[in-house]
Amino acid sequence: MMNIPSTTSALAASAQRVLRAGGLAVAALLLGGCATVANPDPRDPLESYNRGMTRFNEQVDALVLKPAAIAYQDIAPAPVRTGVSNFFANLGDVWSFVNNVLQLRAEAAASSFMRVNVNTFMGLGGVLDIASELGIDRYKQDFGLTLGRWGVSTGPYLVLPILGPSTVRDTFALPVDTYGNLVRHVDPVSARNSLYALNAVDMRANLLRASSVLDSAALDKYSFTRDVYLQVRSQAGEVKNGNGEDDRKNANDGVLPEEPAR
Repeated sequence: MMNIPSTTSALAASAQRVLRAGGLAVAALLLGGCATVANPDPRDPLESYNRGMTRFNEQVDALVLKPAAIAYQDIAPAPVRTGVSNFFANLGDVWSFVNNVLQLRAEAAASSFMRVNVNTFMGLGGVLDIASELGIDRYKQDFGLTLGRWGVSTGPYLVLPILGPSTVRDTFALPVDTYGNLVRHVDPVSARNSLYALNAVDMRANLLRASSVLDSAALDKYSFTRDVYLQVRSQAGEVKNGNGEDDRKNANDGVLPEEPAR
């Protein structure tokens, strides 16, 4: 039987070596040809590149994602949007279960396992969130947080094309997270792509009001988003209670909160 702690620790060690050995090379490639920021935040040495990519992502959002999200919100009734969000959240609970097991979080893994079973079999394939009504907590996890659990630091802040805020650690983990997404294994490809598109539009629709508030605020949206993202991701897995055990009831699971569908 595979030794989970040693296997995950080996992956974590490999990721840490990538962060250390490749960090300067990645920075040089990404910053090449970009206007430099005079005094970048120490956590954000790639700020010149990141701000440029943020502007690109904002243009894509303004031209494609936001209009699609507004149309989806106008056309789809609230119960339908809630069902769609619940469906994809239930698929995410499967991957959260795997990562909670890899992190040796027994209580969180048990809750994720129960959520998937309850919502899949009693909630019409996850369209209804029966588990939350029963008081079964959701513990959202991904492979980036699993690496963090085993000692891999977040590394520099990094804005990815289309996907947005990330870190070097989370980018390293992205292929694993992509493979762990059950939508990735849907056939035919046309159905898979349709699910990807629906998930993206649904997620953007859930954030419409929050993004409007951010747009109207008198602040540097880039810095605000970066600071919140890094705080959430770096604190994941570090919150302990007095007994040295995980206190997850009062801790963010390392994923930025999503606004409920309306």
